[in-house]
Amino acid sequence: MGKSADIDFGPLSELIGTWKGQDGVDIAPDPDGKETNPYYEEIAFSPVGGVTNAESQKLVTVHYRQTVKRKSDDEVFHDETGYWMWDSDANTVMHSLVIPRAVCVLAGGQYNGEKSEDGRVVLSVAAGIDDKDWGIVQSPFMLEKARTTAFKHDIIVGNGKLTYSETTTVDIYGKIFEHTDGNELVAG
Repeated sequence: MGKSADIDFGPLSELIGTWKGQDGVDIAPDPDGKETNPYYEEIAFSPVGGVTNAESQKLVTVHYRQTVKRKSDDEVFHDETGYWMWDSDANTVMHSLVIPRAVCVLAGGQYNGEKSEDGRVVLSVAAGIDDKDWGIVQSPFMLEKARTTAFKHDIIVGNGKLTYSETTTVDIYGKIFEHTDGNELVAG
């Protein structure tokens, strides 16, 4: 792996650092419909460096750890770790993640310099259970009881602010449910 100080992290460079948000909202399935959980969180992104795959694909990589706590009881209800990767030759951004519910995701999307109206970087990735390129792996229990069928994650980052929205489509309790999370975080 290359030294991170000498590497251009492209659109991922804006992620690097620690981010804190107080106004997250989680809309999750429950047997009677849905539950709403206000939350606060911290996400720490650190540069890993350059990675070469099969002596030809060159990636730059950022590792992250996200810890989310319910406002109602200050208990951790979501813990996630993974990597954001940038392939400048293919204009592709990738997001791999693992949660301790026996679910892993590799999502991807094109990045061609997209910016928000206020000049921040826009990253969008998606994955699907039947997608041949960007997939979802889960345990037999989760496949039977709470199957994740799709994942979409959008981030807008820059100028000391990170905003995200995430939708995880889950087949649970005999119905299809769009489990959503979103928050605005500040550098800190």
